[in-house]
This record gives sequence, C-alpha cells and structure tokens, in this order.
Amino acid sequence: MNGKFYLYIGIALFFFTSCAKQEQQKKTNFVFILVDDLGWTDLGYSGSDFYETPNIDSLSKKSILFTNAYASGSVCSPSRASIMSGKHPARSNMTDWIPGDDPDNKMLLGPKDLDELPLEEKTIAEVLKENGYATFFAGKWHLGRDGFFPEDQGFEINKGGYHRGSPNSYYSPYNNPKLADGSNGEYLTDRLTNESIKFINERNNNPFFLMLSYYSVHTPIQPSKRNIEKFNDKLKRMGGEKVEIIDEGIAQTTINQRNPAYASMVYALDENIGKLIKALKDKGIYDNTTVIFTSDNGGLSTLNKNSNWVGPTSTLPLRGGKGWLYEGGIRVPLLVKPAKHNDKQRIVDAPVIGHDFYPTILSQAKIQKPKDYVLDGYDISKLFNKNTELDRKEIFWHYPHYHGSGWAPGAAIRQGHWKLIEFYETNSVELYDLSKDISEKNELSSQYPEKVKSLRDKLHHLQKSMNAKAATLNPKYKI
Repeated sequence: MNGKFYLYIGIALFFFTSCAKQEQQKKTNFVFILVDDLGWTDLGYSGSDFYETPNIDSLSKKSILFTNAYASGSVCSPSRASIMSGKHPARSNMTDWIPGDDPDNKMLLGPKDLDELPLEEKTIAEVLKENGYATFFAGKWHLGRDGFFPEDQGFEINKGGYHRGSPNSYYSPYNNPKLADGSNGEYLTDRLTNESIKFINERNNNPFFLMLSYYSVHTPIQPSKRNIEKFNDKLKRMGGEKVEIIDEGIAQTTINQRNPAYASMVYALDENIGKLIKALKDKGIYDNTTVIFTSDNGGLSTLNKNSNWVGPTSTLPLRGGKGWLYEGGIRVPLLVKPAKHNDKQRIVDAPVIGHDFYPTILSQAKIQKPKDYVLDGYDISKLFNKNTELDRKEIFWHYPHYHGSGWAPGAAIRQGHWKLIEFYETNSVELYDLSKDISEKNELSSQYPEKVKSLRDKLHHLQKSMNAKAATLNPKYKI
C-alpha cells in the first residue's frame, strides 16, 4: 500500500476522533445538589428573615424556580431511593428512614419495609454510566449497608456515602469508613465540596453525573465555626428573640428561625455552593451543565413533646415539618438550571415530586429509559420553557409508620389545589384547599364530603396499584 492510503486513513481517523470528542463535549453534564432536611423557607429567596444564602439566591435568579416541589417522602431514605430509582416509595417498599422506629407499644404496627435499595433497581447513575458518563457521589447515602453503597449502585467514585443517615461529626476526624479524615478541624461541608470540585477539574471531555448529597443541615447541629459569631451578633441586633413553639398534637412545632448554630450551617452550605458554581464556570462547562438543587424532605421543625429539645428551624407559613405529611414535611425548595439556559428566572407553579428527576435527567441527556423498567416519575423538562401542565392529575405520599416527630401512620394525596390526609389510628381524614390555605389551618372535610370520598378512593386505588404495604393493628396494644 502506498503512502497516500495511510494518509487517507490518518485523516479519516483524525476526523472520526475529533467528531467523537465533539459529540462527548455536547453531552449535558449533571450536578445534583441534595441537601438534608433543608426547609422550604430556609433560604433568602424563599423568605427567611434570619438565614442568609446569597449564592443560592443568585442561582435562583438564573434558574427554573419550582414553588410546588415535593419530596417523595417526609423522611430521608424513601426520598433518596425515589431519586435514584424513579419509583414511588410505595412501589419500591422503601417507606421509612433506615432502619426506622417501629415501636411495639403503639396502636398500629408499621409494615416491614426494605432496609436497602435493591440491586435489581436500575439507578439513574447506572443508566448514565452505561451511556458514557463518569459518575461521582459525595456525602450522605443512607440506602443500605455493605454491598448496597453508591459504588454498588452505579457510582464510580464514592466520597463519604455509607449506611448512616447523620455524620458522627461535622469536624474531622469524621469516623466515616468512606471518607478519609482531613486535617484536624476540617469542616465536612467544605470537604465534600472540595472533593466534588477535584472531580470536576479532573474531567476532560467526558460528560459526568455528580451527586453532591450534603449531610447538612441534618443533626447534630454543629455550627460552622467561621460563621457562628456572625449569627450570634445578628440575633443580638434583632433583640435576642427566643425560639417560639406551638402545639401539634403530641408534638410541638418551632415557628420562628432564631437558631444561630443552624443559621451558620446554612451559610456554610451557601458558601460551598458558590464555590461549586464558580468551579463549573472556571472550567468553562457551566453553560453545558444542568444543575439541580433541592432537599430530601421538609425542615426539622416538629418533634414529639417527649424530646429534650425543639426543632432547629421553622417551615412557616407551612404546617408541621420533617416526618409529617402536612406541607412543612414534604414541600421542598427546588431550583433547576438547565444546560443552555438563557439565564433568566422562570417560576413554575405546577406540582412536581422527587421521582420526577430520573426521567427528567434521562430526557436532558437524550437517553431512553431502560427497557421494561417501571418509572413513576414524569419528565418535567417540558415545564422549563413552556406554560404547560403535566398530564399527571395527582401525587400521593405513603407513610404508614410512626416517627419521632410525633407523626402516626397515614397517607396523603394532592389533586389540583385539593389535599387530603388520612390518619390510620383514628380512621379520619382532613381536607384542605391549598390555593387558599397553604398553612392547612382551615379543615374542610365536613363541607365537601363528595370531594373527600373521591380523593380517598383515588388514594386507595393508587396504593393498591403499587402493592403498598399497610400498617396493621397491634394485638398487644392496650388502651
């Protein structure tokens, strides 16, 4: 063969390689920021009068801001499983935090649910990895023990994710088997962000899926030492107001945001999100990256009166908090900055929920869903640019367990502006019109019996369709 032949082959290979690299560069990157226990009003843009979040506020001005975003569950593990699997907690039988309370001295017994996300589930990380994405996880996992960690569920790198739902300490030494200790006194929120930035900076042309699942702002409430004085001083300037609480059945709910330690944790979170966004911009890939920012459930505002402490934050004007199916326990912040977004804020009022992220990410990545794999979520990317509605008529929550917040087994459904909550101990329901009563103060079940029946019937139908496990009477319970 003559030299011209090899020249032609070389040119062809060059163009093929160049095209392949360009195709890789065109693929959307994903940065998924999941905060633990962040309340709907814990941010500056959402109305906090004490916490400060300038970087998140700035992101909100250039993102799709969802005002009716919900977690799939009112506690962590069900919500996290739904994000990873795209399935409703009732379908996957992951309906409580792991391992859960399961008291044996109550009227009802919660059903036996799973303590790990089954390996048979096709996680969003696995699908993206199979389609050429580098996958990275940092932070809280809480979806199973050895054999069920992030690296067993599609993530090539795992920094800090294991079975525990809260950190031993926010300061090094962390005593975390999946995260080497840093220098003495290193702050966990800083460390997880730095590990994420390192991953970003090491990327060449390969697209990536980065899930930064902060342990913040979950208990223990350990202040950011560099920020605590800022909020101690701010509280003094505000007159040193004390935390206020109100009764919620056997529980009590914090109704103002006056905890300096918690405020310092929120501020440190915001600082680190600012660093992460800057890293994407410095790398020149911010425009080609979809950024998702949300929480796994509502803020920790409501606790059983037997607790020795009160919730560190408030979700007002919402009712209740983490663990409850009132709005304070399930409504969460959600910002989505899509790749190639025009830098203008868009406010979307359509209700969306945590298991919607899976099909939405696949849509943004132009990847088909796995064959024969059941998804309960909806692709919400159609809401990014158009005044449209999803063809889903209702969303529901299934939490047939007791929780330390004072919640007793029950379920809820939202259809349009109507919301019904069913309480299993008392075999009772509550009905609210969220368009007029976001605080769920005006209970309407006696005024709209037909609406109660239709919503209750629909809730039971949805539960049955997913083979939802029910709470049962405790034969050992004595009144």
